[in-house]
Amino acid sequence: MPRTRKGAARRQSKTRWFSAARGYRGSRSRQWRRVKEAVTRSGAFAFRDRRARKRDFRRLWITRITAACRERDFRYSQFIAGLDRAQIQLNRKMLSELAIWDPAAFDVLVEKAQAALQKPKAA
Repeated sequence: MPRTRKGAARRQSKTRWFSAARGYRGSRSRQWRRVKEAVTRSGAFAFRDRRARKRDFRRLWITRITAACRERDFRYSQFIAGLDRAQIQLNRKMLSELAIWDPAAFDVLVEKAQAALQKPKAA
């Protein structure tokens, strides 16, 4: 039985790797070993940073809500606890958008949070 080699399949595989490395500088887009390293590492960084982006945005939203609460002489932690007690379920992204684009609606939320904190907690 004759010995077979990968032939076209190897070329196709390499082509996929090289196209993934397009735009990389120097040997990272030209040399096979460097291309494999660069593409593998870029995939790992992409995986990590997709999660980091979620953390960064949440921090941004919390910072915005905190600033809006401080303008109204209210603390962020009390605001979130008051919303929880009032059973108002808005995520932090929406709360930060309200704080920026609709301050009147945010004022109403702050008042409801304050009122919910004044009431004794139901057991």
